Amino acid sequence: MSSFPHHTRYHHSCDLHPLLYITFSSFSFSVREIYAFLSCIYLQATIPGFLARGMLLEEAEGLLRTSVELALEARDEFWKSTLRKSKPVYNRALVAASIGSYGAYLADGSEYSGLYGEDITTEKLKDFHRRRLQVLASAGPDLIAFEAIPNKMEAQALVELLEEENIQVPSWICFSSEDDKNLCSGESFAECLQFLNASDKVAIVGVNCTPPQFIEGIIRELKKQTKKAIAVYPNSGEVWDGRAKRWLPAECFGHKSFDALAKRWQEAGASFVGGCCRTTPSTIRAVSKVLKGRTAYSATQI
Repeated sequence: MSSFPHHTRYHHSCDLHPLLYITFSSFSFSVREIYAFLSCIYLQATIPGFLARGMLLEEAEGLLRTSVELALEARDEFWKSTLRKSKPVYNRALVAASIGSYGAYLADGSEYSGLYGEDITTEKLKDFHRRRLQVLASAGPDLIAFEAIPNKMEAQALVELLEEENIQVPSWICFSSEDDKNLCSGESFAECLQFLNASDKVAIVGVNCTPPQFIEGIIRELKKQTKKAIAVYPNSGEVWDGRAKRWLPAECFGHKSFDALAKRWQEAGASFVGGCCRTTPSTIRAVSKVLKGRTAYSATQI
């Protein structure tokens, strides 16, 4: 058993508020539960969001650090248990610190449009992301994962920020898309790959929270534009209504569909395959089963 005693005013809910975070208060996980927990947690929190809810800056930054520390502790506990039982059939898991888009903080659906308003500039986006990046990178994750980036300006801001802060943790930048050629903003992958390819801070590029039917085409498009490793983790195919704050009915891809799709995505050139919004632990198990035995990456290879 592994216990994580933390007694702080953390909410245990996901209420679609700009502040999205998790409670850790005297939790005690079995090794199996730790694995299930890490398989499905998707944590995107922002310092402005915490402050808006009345937290002190020190508390907000401490919570970000704690999120990484708990994930590392859970990963290590699971790995130790695995080694005690038998020779592992896979590599030790990597822990990625998630940094969502500015649109995810706004919680208005703009992470699916890239429309942030005329007053938003590259410098403002860097200021928004800077402290969160500093705190998370200092907590010791294996990776920094910039996720669901919907427009070129934000991607440019993140690349510049990685250089300005001299971040030594390998990073990936994954976009959101509604077709197989462009970001949600309508800007092309080709435009963004021009400056991403020039950055040695970004090890992996790809897409997440994007309908599965576009993924194979996106992989082929990215393969034409970059030599970096490619990550894809689409949503279930349902469509998010930012105004109503609910998922709309659409073609939904269950874990059986992901069985076949994951293999095709790997063959098309994806190095990392997973699932994002509205996928389930069953989805991840299906993907893992299909791809088991393929070459895995370690932190030193990224």
